[in-house]
Amino acid sequence: MNREEISRIAHTGHPIAAPLDDGAVRLLLDSALPAGGRGRLLDLGCGGGEWLLRALSAHPQLRAEGVDVSAAALARARQAAARAGVGDRLVLHHGDAAGFAPGGAFDLVLCVGATHAFGGLLPTLAAAREHLAPGGRVLVGDGFWDGEPSAEAVAVLGELEDLPTTLDRIAADGWVPVQGHISSRAELDAYEWSWTGSLAAWALDHPEDPDSTRALEAAAAHRTEWLRGYRDVFGFVSLVLRPVGD
Repeated sequence: MNREEISRIAHTGHPIAAPLDDGAVRLLLDSALPAGGRGRLLDLGCGGGEWLLRALSAHPQLRAEGVDVSAAALARARQAAARAGVGDRLVLHHGDAAGFAPGGAFDLVLCVGATHAFGGLLPTLAAAREHLAPGGRVLVGDGFWDGEPSAEAVAVLGELEDLPTTLDRIAADGWVPVQGHISSRAELDAYEWSWTGSLAAWALDHPEDPDSTRALEAAAAHRTEWLRGYRDVFGFVSLVLRPVGD
């Protein structure tokens, strides 16, 4: 069982692959999408396309594109779009989001929980700027330290800043936040319980599968990293940004 398959199973109960509840997702999309729900949306690192599907379902005149390295995730997104009746307004691209070169510009560029594909937050914003139409917005979600991290926490999640420093870096890069959401403890915990629980439940439901033991081990390891490593110090912020001078 590879990491992609583990992630697919782990997100079964939480298709938004970030610690955001449905209300927060609606708030962010409503704040970020063009007035009237028209225009074009691009999701860099779209995975199974959940953000795209929700936006298209809520706004019948919106068109959207997504890019991801996972062919399997894109196949699931196409199937879900067909079931939702929005497949004719969705274009999906298989490839590296960091090297993506679409035709035309987008009114909203989205990258939530996938900034690692670009090597961090500021490189993600630089890539988003290249795809942004005049008057457009960026919706980005990334982690921050909400306390002093242990060496173990840094080893798991990498080098992050605290929230004020994160916002200072974004402002210095030429962006203005016009909306935002800091994930609550309830959202963060719900995401982790769903991640570990979905994976463990799959393993228990498939005891004869050769990957069952591996899935249980992965769920237990992730739960330990969360509870003993970063639960008390990790935060997640999602921001709707506009470029300065826009």
